[in-house]
Amino acid sequence: MQHVVVALALPGVVALDLAIPAQVFGAPGSPGLYRFGLCAAEAGPVVTSTGFDLVAPRGLEALTGADTVIVPGYVPHDPPAPEVTEALRAAAARGARVVSVCTGAFALAAAGLLDGRRATTHWMDAADLAGRHPLVDVDPAPLYVASGTVLTSAGFTAGIDLCLHLVREDLGADTAAELARRLVVPAHREADQAQYIPQSLPTDGSGMADVCAWALEHLGDALTVADLARRASLSPRSFARRFAAETGTTPLRWLNAQRLQAARRLLETTRLGVEEIARRTGLGTATNLRFHLAREARTTPTAYRRAFQRLPAAERHQGRPRGSGVSA
Repeated sequence: MQHVVVALALPGVVALDLAIPAQVFGAPGSPGLYRFGLCAAEAGPVVTSTGFDLVAPRGLEALTGADTVIVPGYVPHDPPAPEVTEALRAAAARGARVVSVCTGAFALAAAGLLDGRRATTHWMDAADLAGRHPLVDVDPAPLYVASGTVLTSAGFTAGIDLCLHLVREDLGADTAAELARRLVVPAHREADQAQYIPQSLPTDGSGMADVCAWALEHLGDALTVADLARRASLSPRSFARRFAAETGTTPLRWLNAQRLQAARRLLETTRLGVEEIARRTGLGTATNLRFHLAREARTTPTAYRRAFQRLPAAERHQGRPRGSGVSA
């Protein structure tokens, strides 16, 4: 029996986000298990975010027979029509797998399917998603998040990673790897591999920028959310909620990201040992630094330093043997 995959094209659908599941599940060479279809709120033309129209052959009735429903990204991120959110809820209630690519997460959130769940979207839109839907645990870092039968991905090519993950779950690693070879993409990237996210500070004058700047000066301290909240003159709960709305992540995730970024900078620009770098940046121990660097960058401190170290010229030419006195 074929597994029915239906993509729901909302007004302003991002063509590339739609093309990804269409290619994985519906193009020649796709695994034979799948039957791919396209629908919209109503059958007929749907304008894309780039101005041209596509034609959806079916309306929302197509979702009633779908085993997997995929919502590609769309702009603007306004809530879909009530009949669309109801159809998404109905699909999830009967056990269909519900998936978003990039900003399709806004539609899933509007339907209440992400409430109480960890979810992701394009890092540029994470703060917007968190602000509009405070019950969603928005994490802007990973490529994709699988929360039971509800799955969300980051922008554009992260949708390929998520679709290959679905194939891997359904048909095994060998089939997913063969399909990846056809698509000329990596066979497997870990879900928690980080998106590219510039680590900027809030600048809207709400006080969060001051708190973040203060935290960056005290990374070596054992900071807690309560410490940051006191600095902002807020309760920990209110602070965490406002912080997520402004940055798209939680205070602790942000703090860990800043600590790892500071550790990377010290690996690049100093000869400090890994234990000392971990202590200075608040990561605690060399073991903890190795763990976070392996999880976020898929590398070790030694390999990272070898690839990216950029010491001042005078220090580079001291003739010191590579690695001398540096633990990793």
